Amino acid sequence: MKKVIITLSIGFICLFANAQTKEKDLSNAEVFSAKSGTLMQKEFVDIGTLKKCEIKVIYFTDLISNTKQAALKFEYEVASSYSTDTKAAILDPDEIDGLMKSIKLMQEKVIPTTPTNYTEVSYRSRGGFEAGCFTSKGTWSTYLKLEKYDSKSYVWLTIEDLATLYTYLEQSKAKL
Repeated sequence: MKKVIITLSIGFICLFANAQTKEKDLSNAEVFSAKSGTLMQKEFVDIGTLKKCEIKVIYFTDLISNTKQAALKFEYEVASSYSTDTKAAILDPDEIDGLMKSIKLMQEKVIPTTPTNYTEVSYRSRGGFEAGCFTSKGTWSTYLKLEKYDSKSYVWLTIEDLATLYTYLEQSKAKL
């Protein structure tokens, strides 16, 4: 009887843990801006637009404690037959260098190759944002995925768009 109870308990714990992983992971800036009991100010500074995806720097200020945090925001509107939905991702300042290095590696070492097998290369932030490329039959495709569990949050890029994205990241880094 004890084995049955222990087995059922472990099963429920595993199910609960699995359900928890489906929740959205948050960046440090999102955690900061979602604090309760605060008066939060958000200031948005436009950096640029890439394939209808707006890139902005956000400055969060807790007006009660006068603490501040900044982040980079990607925002993309997806239209369906009945409505428009906004997909968004927020990157913390400490994640931008990793994204920039990843873009450079994709441009210089990954995309010039021609793998014989299907291949994926991706960078992922702590909030679930993803930038990457994949190849099938020798042709590379590049993308941004703004929300981890949402297949409608892809922004499809050309290989040339990676240079523009890199420039926007340099500009945003100077403002963070």
